[in-house]
Amino acid sequence: MTAFTNEVIKVVKSIPPGRVLSYGAVAELAGNARAARGVVFILRSRSKIDNLPWHRVVGKTGQVRIKDIEGYLLQKHLLELENVVVSDSGLIDMDVYRMDL
Repeated sequence: MTAFTNEVIKVVKSIPPGRVLSYGAVAELAGNARAARGVVFILRSRSKIDNLPWHRVVGKTGQVRIKDIEGYLLQKHLLELENVVVSDSGLIDMDVYRMDL
């Protein structure tokens, strides 16, 4: 596992319930601000293995970005269980729910 992967895992695990970060913010905090797509790959491949709260990572505008309907609805549901308001179009108010950095 790379150092960047380890850092992404640490950052994602540090996001508290009821808060979110963007893929880009996770990448930046993990040491490579230009690696948002790498964060996506790590979440897809490591979330189950490392028990990551993957649902707390969203697009930079606060958009739930999962394309398949089941994954989209699961992420929306998990966020709503943590009292994050997700609009019908999948948008989260980042000014309200972004994790303090």
